[in-house]
Amino acid sequence: MNEMSPVTAAAPAIDPFDVTRSELYSEDRWQEPFRKLRAESPIHYVADSKFGPYWSVTTHKPIIYIESLPKIFSSSWEYGGITVAFDPEKLMEGEIRMPMFIAMDPPRHTGQRRTVAPSFGPSEVAAMKAEVQQRTGELLDSLPIGERFDWVEKVSIELTTGMLAKLFDFPWAERHKLTHWSDTSGDIELLFRPNGIETRQTLLFEMGAKFAELWQQRIANPGKDLISVMLQSDAMSQMAQEEFIGNLILLIVGGNDTTRNTMSAYAYALSQFPEERAKLEANPDLIPNAVQEIIRWQTPLAHMRRTVQEDTEVDGVSMKKGDKVVLWYISANRDESVFDDADSIRVDRENARRHLSFGYGIHRCVGARVAELQLHILLEEMAKRRLRVNVIGEPERVEQCFVHGFKSMQVELSHY
Repeated sequence: MNEMSPVTAAAPAIDPFDVTRSELYSEDRWQEPFRKLRAESPIHYVADSKFGPYWSVTTHKPIIYIESLPKIFSSSWEYGGITVAFDPEKLMEGEIRMPMFIAMDPPRHTGQRRTVAPSFGPSEVAAMKAEVQQRTGELLDSLPIGERFDWVEKVSIELTTGMLAKLFDFPWAERHKLTHWSDTSGDIELLFRPNGIETRQTLLFEMGAKFAELWQQRIANPGKDLISVMLQSDAMSQMAQEEFIGNLILLIVGGNDTTRNTMSAYAYALSQFPEERAKLEANPDLIPNAVQEIIRWQTPLAHMRRTVQEDTEVDGVSMKKGDKVVLWYISANRDESVFDDADSIRVDRENARRHLSFGYGIHRCVGARVAELQLHILLEEMAKRRLRVNVIGEPERVEQCFVHGFKSMQVELSHY
């Protein structure tokens, strides 16, 4: 019998279909693995990964099917929640779980979502428009023309953090804490890094102390902000502190990452597709559709996770109770059977709104209209000023498989 060499024996086997590997995203080479999965094994079982075994669901139709059955495919934090990272049976020492309504099943999810949803309704979002236009316009007018700067820092972060501060009526001078809290709490790789547990604990305590202070202020002097809305509702007013913080994390991460990373994608994507950029510059009426197309193309949250509650079958594939199921929105938004030439930006794509970047079903992003408003206004204000973003070199990307975005991006502005 032949002996294996020591190098071969020691080398860990890597499943080429394990798309949770963070380097696929930091190096922007996730497209081909997902293309192969869609073609060869659209519902694929990965027996071993950093995050344990899981099912990958990579095409549009079965994701919608699974999202439509929340009783079978649970989002509850008690079973692992909404990301591939967490396993309730293998808690790391010191790991803290934060219940939040996106990681709950009905009826608890229903009551808490109904509390928050009216703050993001059509009339409320319409009332935000003038202020968002003013803040966006003032920011763009402050930017240098023909000089290099970081678009992520100066534009994407600044605009989204400002919106979050307004939604929470958060102290304006301290608003950048919201960005730090969002980045840290949304980082599913953090728990695997040295001192990651301690870093997360420190953040949660810091965040908890600040929002507890604001909570007390709103008891005495309630307003129309999200904290006051939560405080005055039957469904959320009696929440335990960890649930209160969990819901704040949800609203901060959701409000920050989706909009921020799509604003960055707007700059990057149109630089990659100059003919589409020219089409948009020539016809600003395409802006609403272009917003949807950029959200599709970027997919700012790459996946959501569900946990199987009873033995079931999806497209002929058998899943067992307790199985972890990862819904890859980032892949479904490139599904060739739904989106023709899906890797390309088409600002006039007729079915761009079929993207799954905001999810589907009862857990569809509650703040989607606010995100769309901010993106629409950014493109509109850029068009008014006839400004173009020119990306210089490759951006630095987020190194994880949950938040799909940009850390930094050097650009120059020019007029067209």
